[in-house]
Amino acid sequence: MSLVCTICARGGSKGVVGKNARDLLGKPVLAWSIAQARETGLFDAIAFSSDSDALLEAALKAGADIAVKRPDEMATDTAPKLPAIRHCLEQAIARTGKTPEIFVDLDVTSPLRLASDITGAVTLLRDSGARNVITGAPARRSPYFNLVEQRSDGSVGLSKSANPPITRRQDAPRCFDMNASIYVWRVAPFLEQPAVFYPDTRLFEMPEERSIDIDSDLDFALVELLLRQRLG
Repeated sequence: MSLVCTICARGGSKGVVGKNARDLLGKPVLAWSIAQARETGLFDAIAFSSDSDALLEAALKAGADIAVKRPDEMATDTAPKLPAIRHCLEQAIARTGKTPEIFVDLDVTSPLRLASDITGAVTLLRDSGARNVITGAPARRSPYFNLVEQRSDGSVGLSKSANPPITRRQDAPRCFDMNASIYVWRVAPFLEQPAVFYPDTRLFEMPEERSIDIDSDLDFALVELLLRQRLG
């Protein structure tokens, strides 16, 4: 079964300036995801997409097989990510001349994942027959019990109700925080209708300590600390 990996990263970043190329324990942040994809041994090709020539060059140096220049309209602060992922996948198909059955997208700012997380998510897709798999960590708050929403009048209430009401967290359905670390899709349904959620979407569970996404300087410091501990 053929697989392709896509990794998408914009050149600009407001939360952490230059985070995708920022040095993280001796190599740029983007290099961690490329190395993890390579470590799995799953992929026929690793395609890296960016609007930045410098990031594309760094990705090829780090081991990516294909550099995809992202169109400007897909690289703004408000541009959704799915069109950029689809563009990267289509370019990978065009350049390799092969259409994979499955592809995996890795978020470049989630370097704490392990190669085994990628393999596990792919295995879940294959075994379940689902159209896609997302990843997440157990949620700290439950929408059935202690996560509240603010209404238009300023009042608050539980995000999700149940009948009868749930009074113990242990009785609530399991909930997860999406960590956006790994997405696995079957190529055919994705190209027909790109989406994060389908009726049969599955979730591969990852622990909190591998689910931090770098979106602030504090996140970066935490990721660096956890990686130092992991590497000894």
